[in-house]
Amino acid sequence: MGWEWLLVSLLNGISYGLLLFMLSAGLTLIFSLMGVLNFAHASFYMLGAYVGYSFSALWGFWWALLLAPLAVGVLGALLERYCLRRVHRFGHVPELLLTWGLSYLVLEVVQLLWGRSTVPYALPPALQGPLLSLYGVQFPKSRAFIMLVALLMLASVWLLLTRSRIGLVIQAALEHPNMVQALGHNVPRVLMLVFGCGCALAALAGVIGGNTYVTEPGMAASVGSIIFVVVVVGGIGSLAGAFWASLLIGLLQTLAVAMDTPLSLLWGAGPLGQLTVAQLAPILPYVLLVLVLVLRPQGLLGQRQD
Repeated sequence: MGWEWLLVSLLNGISYGLLLFMLSAGLTLIFSLMGVLNFAHASFYMLGAYVGYSFSALWGFWWALLLAPLAVGVLGALLERYCLRRVHRFGHVPELLLTWGLSYLVLEVVQLLWGRSTVPYALPPALQGPLLSLYGVQFPKSRAFIMLVALLMLASVWLLLTRSRIGLVIQAALEHPNMVQALGHNVPRVLMLVFGCGCALAALAGVIGGNTYVTEPGMAASVGSIIFVVVVVGGIGSLAGAFWASLLIGLLQTLAVAMDTPLSLLWGAGPLGQLTVAQLAPILPYVLLVLVLVLRPQGLLGQRQD
């Protein structure tokens, strides 16, 4: 276990963390700007992977990278317009129930259209093979591409919200919707755009994550709970908090998975002494969640609401 293993593990952790950020960014935007906690958000990630797979077969991966998030974003906007908006006035519980039911509906539709097994969503030739190889330890091009897309997405969202007219309208609609409506802006249309963009970001993560990892009907369930852990640890509604929490959880899980060190060497013999650090990797984000809720309930960069 030398420095090359540590370097590649850090890169893998950062790439996985940035993929989590692409997922949690859309959920954070939707919640912070609309107050809607979208339980079906991971389903749009899965839809992005499957639609990207189908579009790749028709027009190639690079067109799928552009068109699949747009298609899923339009679908998300239509769902907000004709479903979510109708129950919004009744409070948060109907919204949660609607998005929770929507996640099961999307799962059934995916299984009906693409089947229950893994689909052969392959990487394009330009992203195949290692970008970095050190003494037999390799870092794939596909994961480096995830890092690049995630950073470009972060810069684009930041510029859109802070340096553009539409970003100012979105933020004003959050704080003073009646005033924005009086100035001639269509606030419901703005919120529909926000929801559609959040779904498109999740779909973008699916397009580039589906061929790097695996595209199958259980992929939404595998990341769904982790997304909410990221959002809560970073601070609900904080995009910067989601970014740092994503990196922290990505590094924590990736480094733990790569360690076969028995716990007996760390804590001595006991009932858990036969387990390894890698076996505990799946529960580490939830341990972090509990610690954050106990020590800092508002999250890393969240603000306490008194």
